[in-house]
Amino acid sequence: MQDPSPSLVHGIPLAEEPGQGAQTIGGYLREVVARYGPREALVMGKGEHRLSWSYDDLLARSIVVARALIASGVARDSRVGILMTNRPEFLAALFGTALAGGVPVALSTFSTPSEMDYLLKASQISLLLFEQHVLKKDFHAMIAGLEPAISEGTPGGLTSRAYPFLRHLVALGGVAGGAEPLEPATGAAVESWDAFLARGKDIPEALVLARADTVMPNDIGGIFFSSGTTSLPKGIVHAQRAFTVQWWRWPRNFGMMEPVRAWTGNGFFWSGNVSMVLGSAFTTGGAVVLQRYFEAEEAIELIERERLAFINGRPHQWARLQAASNWADADLSSLRFIPRGELIWEHPTVDTDWRVPQAFGCTETMTICTGFTVETPPEFYLDSCGAPFAGNILKIVDPLTGAIVPRGTKGEMCIKGPTLMMGYLGKTPEECFDAQGFFCTGDGGYVDEEGRFFWQGRLTDMIKTGGANVSPLEVDDVVCRFHGVKRTQTVGVPDDLLGEMVVTCIVPVDGAVLNEAEIVAFVKAEIASFKVPRRVLFFTDEDYAVTGNEKVKSSVVRELAAKALGVVTATAN
Repeated sequence: MQDPSPSLVHGIPLAEEPGQGAQTIGGYLREVVARYGPREALVMGKGEHRLSWSYDDLLARSIVVARALIASGVARDSRVGILMTNRPEFLAALFGTALAGGVPVALSTFSTPSEMDYLLKASQISLLLFEQHVLKKDFHAMIAGLEPAISEGTPGGLTSRAYPFLRHLVALGGVAGGAEPLEPATGAAVESWDAFLARGKDIPEALVLARADTVMPNDIGGIFFSSGTTSLPKGIVHAQRAFTVQWWRWPRNFGMMEPVRAWTGNGFFWSGNVSMVLGSAFTTGGAVVLQRYFEAEEAIELIERERLAFINGRPHQWARLQAASNWADADLSSLRFIPRGELIWEHPTVDTDWRVPQAFGCTETMTICTGFTVETPPEFYLDSCGAPFAGNILKIVDPLTGAIVPRGTKGEMCIKGPTLMMGYLGKTPEECFDAQGFFCTGDGGYVDEEGRFFWQGRLTDMIKTGGANVSPLEVDDVVCRFHGVKRTQTVGVPDDLLGEMVVTCIVPVDGAVLNEAEIVAFVKAEIASFKVPRRVLFFTDEDYAVTGNEKVKSSVVRELAAKALGVVTATAN
């Protein structure tokens, strides 16, 4: 009998992937503008107020930002922080920074003062473009509290020992129809958005485009920070082509053959939203419909009014849409593309047979690195996460020795390719990649003889119960479809008999009354019996420690569950 082949799988060469175009951020923008110039590219709606930019407008506004950045001293690879909600200026700043030859650094508006202090230090930005008021946060006051010199300096002339690279701060006010003041607080080292843009009036557009022409696909394209569920956020550095390869790729994977109007309920400071939403809209000549932050009733109004086809969110947000006061009477018939959208599909006006195969990815790979296109028959992709996309190479290794294991053998998934990060801020290549340049993800799984990758969860989060392994996410993917579930996190709690007991912890939607037995029965109908939670516990949002990415810290939930069940854990000891 022939030995199984090694778990090493190559995607097709990137050059053979259909639909790829310009491989720099500025080049991508100029190419889609050349295709779709006068079409609507983005919409910002708030109540009766509606702002619309065409593709031509987006390029023009981005060039204005680039001119101001150049006038403010931004040079090649200068880091420019963008601390904003989803609004037109975020996209003008993203593309404008790229056109000027700088590096956009996306900063989370969920940041607390201590997190913001860390991000400003780790990112080493020289200029910060920030929105002053976001919900209850005042970022001007927050940052000035961290560095009093901001209240004493001048724009472009800040001298800070805490943030030695930061020289210039630019503040944005609220939007028309919003509750926040339209004019931000300025003075000392902080100037207004309009004053900042005026700085570039003497910079010729030709200089901006000349700078953009010097940028190469392997130059630094941008920096994102991980959510930090277990430690401080990691600064993830991506090349230009990591953005563009995915932007060109999404519509083909999703089967989007016509202009797509797209929306997300989550911030552009996370790579998945910048990648998936911008690529789906701009590559097809559609439009991005912006909502500064998720609010269920307003989101439903936007879907209905703007005739959205693609919405990207999380199951707990879909649950909030179902619980919204205008859900029942809304016309959502325009919706077609809804990842993990089982709850949305239940609406009587939604009629779509679109289902996308599972894919695998992470921030380090600028979202997906394995998957199949939507045309792939279900009987072929089965419950896999697909095969490596063009240019990628995947291997499964023994996590202890690093040796490649035979196909069908479980191990750690490692990946490299054109969308893999350049590295982590402050880390050596040896700390980021193995000797062959692969990123070892910490995720477990195997590949079969067809080259399909079967993901089995995080190696560290896997629950070992009764001699079997249970992926918490597999359980949570079922639980989140139960009506009234806002958040779900499944953990393993020590058990004398089983080793670990599967326990699901749920935060219900406000006003929902959930029953443990009904949820257990619901899950039992979907997955193998050994994966079904032995207990279901209910908590509130206040009980959970949630990161800026709205991820629940599993270690905290595990302790909560153990305490509720009267179990003493090693951590508690």
